[in-house]
Amino acid sequence: MEELIAQVANVGFPIVVSIYLLVRIESKMESLTVSIHELSKVIEGLKVPK
Repeated sequence: MEELIAQVANVGFPIVVSIYLLVRIESKMESLTVSIHELSKVIEGLKVPK
């Protein structure tokens, strides 16, 4: 029983931390994606036709 608890502690903690970080970073990633698309549109508008 103690070995099972130790395994849950060793494996469960990194899983919980990873899920927390992924959820927290997800909104920032979406914001960066939108900003990159907007920047791409602005750069496309600045191109001078030859």
